[in-house]
Amino acid sequence: MKDSSKIFTGYKALGFVSNHVPLVLRYINRRKENLAITVIGKSFNTYSCGKLALLSTSNPHPEEIKCITADAYLVFTGCKNIIYSWQRGTELKHVYHGHEKDVHLLMPFGPHLLSVDEDSVLKVWEIKSETLILELYFNNNTFQITTILHPNAYLNKILLGSEQGSMQLWNIRTCKLIYTFAGWNTAITTLEQAPAIDVVGVGLGNGDIIIHNLKYDEVVMKFNQEWGPVTALSFRTDGQPIMASASSLGHIALWDLEQQQLQSQLREAHQEAVTGMKYFPDEPLLITSSSDNSLKVWIFDLPDGSGRLLRHREGHRAPPTKIQFYGLLAENILSASHDSTLRSFSTIGDNLNKNLGQASFDRKLAKKKGVLHDQRKMPPILDFSAETIREKDWDNIVTCHRNLAMVTTWSYGRCTMGQHKLLHKRFQGQKGVVALCVNMSSCGNFVFIGYNTGHVDKFNIQSGIHRESYGKDKAHDASVRGISTDGLNQIVISGASDRFLKFWKFKGGDLLEEISLEFGVCEMKLHRESAMLAVACDDFTVLVVDIETRRIVRTFCEHFSRITSLAFSSDARWLIVASMDSCIKTWDLPSGTLIDCFLTPTVCTSLTLSQTGEYLATAHADNLGIYLWSNVTLYSHISLWPLPVDYEPQLLDLPSVLIEHDKTQQTSTSDDLHEGLEGNELVEFKSPEQISEDLITLSLLPQSRWQNLLNLDIIKERNKPKDPPKAPKAAPFFLPVIQGLEPKLTNLPEAEAVKSQTFSWKVQPLSQFGLIIQECMKNDNYSPVFMELKKMSPSAIDIEMRSLSPENGGSVELMVGFLRALEEEIKSNKDFELMQSYFGLFLKLHGNVISKNNDMCKILYELSCEQEKAWQRLQLKLNQTLCLATYIKSAVL
Repeated sequence: MKDSSKIFTGYKALGFVSNHVPLVLRYINRRKENLAITVIGKSFNTYSCGKLALLSTSNPHPEEIKCITADAYLVFTGCKNIIYSWQRGTELKHVYHGHEKDVHLLMPFGPHLLSVDEDSVLKVWEIKSETLILELYFNNNTFQITTILHPNAYLNKILLGSEQGSMQLWNIRTCKLIYTFAGWNTAITTLEQAPAIDVVGVGLGNGDIIIHNLKYDEVVMKFNQEWGPVTALSFRTDGQPIMASASSLGHIALWDLEQQQLQSQLREAHQEAVTGMKYFPDEPLLITSSSDNSLKVWIFDLPDGSGRLLRHREGHRAPPTKIQFYGLLAENILSASHDSTLRSFSTIGDNLNKNLGQASFDRKLAKKKGVLHDQRKMPPILDFSAETIREKDWDNIVTCHRNLAMVTTWSYGRCTMGQHKLLHKRFQGQKGVVALCVNMSSCGNFVFIGYNTGHVDKFNIQSGIHRESYGKDKAHDASVRGISTDGLNQIVISGASDRFLKFWKFKGGDLLEEISLEFGVCEMKLHRESAMLAVACDDFTVLVVDIETRRIVRTFCEHFSRITSLAFSSDARWLIVASMDSCIKTWDLPSGTLIDCFLTPTVCTSLTLSQTGEYLATAHADNLGIYLWSNVTLYSHISLWPLPVDYEPQLLDLPSVLIEHDKTQQTSTSDDLHEGLEGNELVEFKSPEQISEDLITLSLLPQSRWQNLLNLDIIKERNKPKDPPKAPKAAPFFLPVIQGLEPKLTNLPEAEAVKSQTFSWKVQPLSQFGLIIQECMKNDNYSPVFMELKKMSPSAIDIEMRSLSPENGGSVELMVGFLRALEEEIKSNKDFELMQSYFGLFLKLHGNVISKNNDMCKILYELSCEQEKAWQRLQLKLNQTLCLATYIKSAVL
C-alpha cells in the first residue's frame, strides 16, 4: 500500500505508547542511560528512561509485532514467521527466514539468537551471518514452550518453561537435554533470573510464585498473589531483597525475600494487565508497561519501602470518538475517547501531552477513590466544542455524552473538568432525553445545546445559567443533529432530522429563515470566516450553504455511505469529507469538483484540518491513536486538476509514529501539472511558456538574477575593502630565480625591472555572447541571445554588456543587434521584467555611444513605442483592480 495521495501524505501517529507485548530494558554504556523499548503495533518506540523522552521509532513492519528482545547492540523483533534485527532502533540490519509458524519468543544468547514459534520449534541463529545453527522440535501436547531463560553462570544452557508446568534445561552446544523439572501442573507464564546464582523466579498461571533452586531442584520459597496469573517478575539489584510480581488486573505486589512476606502493593498501577516489568540495574526504579497504552516509572523512596509514580507516558485506552485542532497553530489536538477521557496531544513532542481527566458525575469523589473505582463515571464523550479566547478566565470546553441530557464543561488551562453541568429544568427527572450536539460562540461566553427532543438551549458557560431557548415550544420537531453560530454572534443555525435547516437570531431567539431539505441533517460544520456551512444529509449528500444569503451554493452527491466527519481548510477552498466506506474525499469549493480521494484500512470516524493547513488529523475505528497527514501542496507544486468520474481511489497505509520519506518524496522540483488519468496513473502535463501572446508573461528566474543589475557598481563599492592590502615587510620565502638548466638566484631589483617591462596589447577576440549575437543577426532569430543571458550571473551579464562597446572589443553592429533582440523580445511579451532590467543596464552603460549613432536612436524610438503599449495594457489592468478594491472597501453592502 502507498502512504500518500495527491494532496496528503502520511506523516506520523500520535497517542501510541505500548501494547500487550512486554517491554525491553537496555543499558547503553555509551549514553550511560537505560532505554525502554515498547511495541506499538507494526513499529516499536525507544524511550530514554531519564525523562521518558521518545528517541526513535522504527519503520513499520508488514504485520503486527508479536515479540521483541534486545542485546547491547541490536533490537530483535518477530513479525509473523520472520525475525528482524535493528540497529539504533531505526536501521534494519538483518532478516532471518526459516520458521513456518509465527514466532512468539526471542532471546539473544551471546553471538547467537534463539527463537521459538507457535509449534514449539526452537531455532538457534548466528546473528551476523544470519545462518541457522540448530533446530529443536517439541511436541505441543507434551511440552509447549511458553517462556525461555538463560540462567546466570550456566554456560551454553537455556531453561525452557511449558504450558504443562514442567521445565527443561538444555545445552544448546551439544544439543542435549540435561535435566527435566517436574513442575507444578499449571502453565508457566514467566521466568526471571534472581540475583543469586542457581536461583530463578517462576510465575505460574494460578497466581503462584516459586523461587526455585535449579542446582538442587528445590523450592526455596513460595508466594501467591490473589489477582490471577503472574504476568511478569523482576528482582531488585541495588542490595534490597525485593521481588516484584505483576498481575492481569493491573496490580503489582512487592515481596520481601528475607522475611518471605508481602511488603507492599501498587494497586491499580495500570488499568489493564501489566505485560512488562523491569527493575533498573542497581537503582530503586521500576518500569512497567501495559496493554492500556501506558508506560510508567516507579520510584521506591518512601519510608515503608513502598513506591510512588515518578513519570509516565500514556494515551487513550479506547478509540477516539472526536478530535479537533486546538488553537490557531497546529500544535495541539483535543481528543475525546470511548474511555470517557479528554486529552490533548502535541504534534511537537510527547512530553507536551495533557490529560484533562475522566468525566465523572462527582469529580471530588472520583479523585479521592481513584479512577478505576469511580462509581459515578460518565459515559463516553461523543461531541465537544472548544474556544481559546477565554482559556485563562473560565471553562472553555463543553462536551456532550452518550445517552445523557447533561452537558459538562472543561478547562484546558487548568487541565481539569469544570464545575458546571448544564441541564435545563424541563429535563430534570425525565428519561430518554439526550444532548446530541454542542457549540460554543466565538466570544467564548455562550454554549448552545441541541437535544433529541428538538429543543435548542443557550447557556452562559461562566455561570452555568440558562439564558434562552429557541422556538416557541421547541426549535425542531425531531432530533437536532447540528448547531453552529457565526463569528459575530448574530446568527444561530440548527439542523435536524426533520429536514429543516433553521436560522435564528442570536439574541432573542427569533426565527429568521428556514431552508427545507430533501433529507434530514446528520452532520454540520461551519467556516466562520467565509460564512460557509457544510451540511451532510441522510442521503449521503453534502450541501454547502452561504449563511449570509441563506442559499445552497454547492451540492456534492458522490458519496456512497454515511458521512462521519467534515472539515474546511482555513481559506475555505477545500471541504474534506470522511464517510463510512473508509473513503476521504477533498472537494474544491470554487470549482465544485473532486480533487483528491483515498481509502484507509479502517473507517475514519473523525477528522480535522489545522488552521495553518499544515496537517490533516484523522481518528479511525478500532485504533487508539491519531494519525497526522502532511499537506503536500505547502512544499511542492501539485496540480489541483479535477479527478475524472471513473477514478478509483487507492488504499493508503496509515502513518506510523514517524515515517522517514526519501528526499524525492519530501520535496518536488518538478513544475509539471497533472492533466488527466491513464488507468490510475496521472498523466504529466507541461504548462506552455506563454498562454497567450496578448498577455504579459514573467520569467521564472529569481529576483536576485535581475533586480540588482543597475546597482552592481554600488554593491561593488560597498563590498570593497576599506584598507588596501599591504606587502609583507619580510623577504618572501621563495626568492626569484632565473629558469634554465641550472636555476640561478636573481637580485630583487632585477626582478622588479622584469615586472616593469611593457608588453604589446593584442586585440581582444569576441566573447561567446558576441558570437551568438552575430549569428542571430545573420539568421534573424534573436531568441538564443536571452537564453544565454538567463544562464549568467549578474556580474557576468554586466561584463558581457560592457564588451559590446567598440572600446571594449565590440562594435556598433553588435550594439544594434542587441537592440534588435530586445525589440523582438518586448514585442513577444515574454520575460517582461527581465527585458526591463537588461534594457536599463544597456542604456546605463552605453548611453553616450547610442546618442551619437542615428541608427540606434531610431531603434530606441521604436522600442519606446512598444514599451508604452505594453505599459498601457498593464496600467489599465492595475487601475481596474485598484478601483474594484477601493469600491469593495468603501461601498456599503
